[in-house]
Amino acid sequence: MDPASIALVGASADPRSFGGFVLANLERFGYRGQVHLVSRSSTEIGGRACFASVEQLPADIDVAVLAIPEAGVLDAVRALAARGCHAAVLFASGYAETGDAGRARQQQLVEAAGAMALVGPNCMGYTNFACGLALTFEPLQAPPADAAGPRIAVIAQSGFMAATMREAFVGRGLAPSHVFSTGNEASVGVEDVLAHSLADPGSQLVAVYAEQIRRPPLFLRLARQARASGKPIVLLMPGRSERAREAAASHTGALAADHALAAALLAREAVVVVDTLDELFDCAAVLLRCPRPGAGGSAFVTGSGAMKNIALDFAADIGLELPALAAATVERLKQQLPSYAVAENPLDYTTIGVRQPGLIGEILHTVAADPAVASLMLAIPVGPVMAQRDKADHIVPALAALAKPALLVLTGDDGAVEPFFSAAIRAAGLPLFRSADRALRALKRVADYGAALARAERAAPQAQAALPRPGPRPANGIYPEYLGKRWLAQAGIAVPRGELARSADDAVAAAGRIGWPVVIKAQASALPHKSDVGGVVVGLADEAALRAGWQRLVDSVARHRPGLALDGVLVEAMGAGGVELVVGARRDAAWGPVLLVGLGGIWIEVLKDLRLIPADLAEDDIVAELRRLKAAPLLAGVRGAAGVDLAAVARVVARIGAAMRADPGIVEIDVNPLVARADGALALDALLVVEEQRA
Repeated sequence: MDPASIALVGASADPRSFGGFVLANLERFGYRGQVHLVSRSSTEIGGRACFASVEQLPADIDVAVLAIPEAGVLDAVRALAARGCHAAVLFASGYAETGDAGRARQQQLVEAAGAMALVGPNCMGYTNFACGLALTFEPLQAPPADAAGPRIAVIAQSGFMAATMREAFVGRGLAPSHVFSTGNEASVGVEDVLAHSLADPGSQLVAVYAEQIRRPPLFLRLARQARASGKPIVLLMPGRSERAREAAASHTGALAADHALAAALLAREAVVVVDTLDELFDCAAVLLRCPRPGAGGSAFVTGSGAMKNIALDFAADIGLELPALAAATVERLKQQLPSYAVAENPLDYTTIGVRQPGLIGEILHTVAADPAVASLMLAIPVGPVMAQRDKADHIVPALAALAKPALLVLTGDDGAVEPFFSAAIRAAGLPLFRSADRALRALKRVADYGAALARAERAAPQAQAALPRPGPRPANGIYPEYLGKRWLAQAGIAVPRGELARSADDAVAAAGRIGWPVVIKAQASALPHKSDVGGVVVGLADEAALRAGWQRLVDSVARHRPGLALDGVLVEAMGAGGVELVVGARRDAAWGPVLLVGLGGIWIEVLKDLRLIPADLAEDDIVAELRRLKAAPLLAGVRGAAGVDLAAVARVVARIGAAMRADPGIVEIDVNPLVARADGALALDALLVVEEQRA
């Protein structure tokens, strides 16, 4: 990032060649280190002598830039490694992004490089504005010498996105500290640049575009460091759709993981995961000014009843909380507002700003001081020149003085903003928006980030000791339901009373001990989905019904799965009614364990009302996730029905999470349904999958 010597392999006098662009950048940026040129066609370029081959270069060069076609890259990498070069930037494409053959060629590069770090291939290089270094084929302008203020580190696997992010931030008056395109990440990846950015005192926020996070455990550790140091990470990670995942694989050679799983675990560490470029730009602008927002809701202030109504609708659509103001705040506002104005959030202060522009600043400070308000936005029209002068003199300083995230929205789309007004906004460091929708979305992300910071500071629950496995590991790793429930019971999770029967007579005797009515279920590790083959019979109220049901079950399983040997048939007490939920857990090979909660039973496939959550979430936070389900009104109780015991459900989820963290051999747990009632929660079905014996 701050090399003392550079070799440009493929230097050219052609100003529009890749080598020509890199050399021009170094000269424009005033790079002061040693520059060595390698060119087959020229003996000197611009007064600089050229070497004819890499083998003639001095030893121990810090960074080499390979501005040459793919055909010559491997030999050049091999020769640079032999000369003791420390790092090489590879622009050439045709590697892992093209498929298996390209991946093999990329692996050859890694082997040839040895200890030499490789940036790329298939990248646009990088720029370090702090030391005047631009190792990219983009023709760049040198930064102004007096650039000051907080800076953004830009990291992107895509060169196009690195350039787009840089231009967006510069256009907003936000200075990048460095811009790094990692490309295919043969050796230097997003995680390496992120580690540098967090250690760099000149970088106060990191904006990342990543199609794949290749080292999730390292990225999550760095995210924890970022949180501790007060440096937000704002991440755009495509891959929510199947086609986006396919496109990522052909772009930077990324093999996209489960997007929802990764997003849930990243959010746990307070990474701001956004869905769009607009959100990436907007959230970075807001958090660069206020990197540690508090937890709480947002206030919307405007001089228009219509704008207030629009904000109410849009905030409800995106889940942004606009909290009620405290009584003391309301009383203070009543003293500042005309009698016909309503002191509430959102706040319409009416037309008083026309005659008393300074009063709006006082109103903003009153609203921002409310304990429920963690962030604030003001939506006003651009207005004529006189109005813009009033806003520059009174409103901009008032917003800039707030210690909380404060956004200014100038409505009117592309309506002209006078240069003095733009200069005042930029000098104050205020995030400026021309769209209330974009501002509200940014506030939602910032509010979520503030909540994530508060949640992450709470001590994570300790993982319980690993539970003993319920018997020998099955050949396919899948424990049948009766053994899975035995394991759940050991974990302190309630299951119905039941016994395993191997004959109809055994089943009748078991039912007598359990109590009628009963349900019977076929049991075998090779039969995880029993109902698909008629392996479940419910509502058996007496001996005759049980014997008939037993025969029906045995015949149906034999017809659908001939030759399948059953461990037996589970006889269980029929559970009482309640809300059917699903609680699942899965261990991702790269990201580790994650949990799933949602509406279960037959509704899981139809409604897909689910939440993915980390395995170490505290019970109070699990309850909060349950309340975010679309089915949350069912849990609270409807039409006179009692609400369910959310704390009991949360305990089940937390215990499954603790078990996943304690035993790395468990790869999947599925409890569907978990019946939630006012007096607790009962696991009616259980699936436990292991991959290896616990040591």
